[in-house]
Amino acid sequence: MVRNLPEDPIVRELVQHARKAAMSRRALIGGAVGTASVLSLAACAPGSTELVPAEDISATDKTVKWANWPLYLDEDDAGNHPTLDAFTAATGIAAEYLVDVDDNNSYYAKVKDQLALGQDIGADTVCLTEWMASRLIRRGYTQKFDLANMPNHANLVDTLKNPDFDPGRAQSLPWQGGFAGIAYNTEKIPNGVNSVDELWTSDLKGRVTVLSEMRDTLGVIMLAQGADITSFTSDDFYAAMDVLEAQVGSGQIRNVKGNSYSEDLVSEDALAAIGWSGDITLLNYEAGYEKWKFVIPESGATFWNDSFIIPIGSAHKTNAETLINYYYDPAVAAEVAAWVNYVTPVKGAYDEAIKIDPELANNKLIFPDDETLSSVHVFRTLTDAEENEFQAAFQAVLLG
Repeated sequence: MVRNLPEDPIVRELVQHARKAAMSRRALIGGAVGTASVLSLAACAPGSTELVPAEDISATDKTVKWANWPLYLDEDDAGNHPTLDAFTAATGIAAEYLVDVDDNNSYYAKVKDQLALGQDIGADTVCLTEWMASRLIRRGYTQKFDLANMPNHANLVDTLKNPDFDPGRAQSLPWQGGFAGIAYNTEKIPNGVNSVDELWTSDLKGRVTVLSEMRDTLGVIMLAQGADITSFTSDDFYAAMDVLEAQVGSGQIRNVKGNSYSEDLVSEDALAAIGWSGDITLLNYEAGYEKWKFVIPESGATFWNDSFIIPIGSAHKTNAETLINYYYDPAVAAEVAAWVNYVTPVKGAYDEAIKIDPELANNKLIFPDDETLSSVHVFRTLTDAEENEFQAAFQAVLLG
């Protein structure tokens, strides 16, 4: 691939610019819990008619539209995206970056009617969290990749190559990922919190917050109970729900929050949390030292990913594949990781990141090694019926 990589000083400036941004992409996922749950429960069933992909006009229309989350791509002070500009310069494909996703369910609610009819949703590729990507795939709302257009597909790390919802990654490729585990205030808890059981000790009563993202909070608790979250049963789920309900009911858990759980840590209303790795990296950067520590419990943590998919109605499939392929170039992936501070799924990005920022490259929450990856697990894909049932049960605890 031909590309013009910015000189290191420019990249370093981008890194500093990113770390000054006091906003977490992952926190946005947990917002509007009630609304998101209602939308999830109201998700329509797949239709009986097999959808036909749109005709690909990429050869004559050199454009591509990419929908993604806020603060999830390198950006300079002028609001430009250097890697995306380099993509256009190298390929001649004019790329439009759309900050259209602020919640999986709300985005799905906006586009589901067009998807069900096989129509254009205004984006040729979109990055959604994998449980939502899996929904679109099983309903026939996505197009299969032509891997001849995506040789960098081979750079996907081995651990992510065969998810249960898309074996072989025929219709999805991870964009960025992160972990949900335990976080604690190192000043107030000098001995640390290293297991889920330690969150429930009497000295932390009323000082614990957990995530309103069901798959992460229940996933971490299930792992602590010895369940395999890649193949858990309904009994495993409800055993974890019993723990959550008891800890909420007793007042041990102060809050179950999405976008504002980190505020509880900053205010010290909460001293420990089930939280996201990227948020803790950001909080420590803002504090100027490691005030909070993120821990992967011995029992394990959850690993989530947001993934590219190509909607069924996209008429620029080849252009979208060219874009995805470009971001699987290790040098490009390293540039993005330096800005967003989440886990890149691209082999070789670590070696490129060392050239940009050695400290960043050695952060195992951004560039996890094999040992780290062996201790994190992906929450298995739910059926439509399970998704409705489990989310309703989780929501009932949140509402008291």
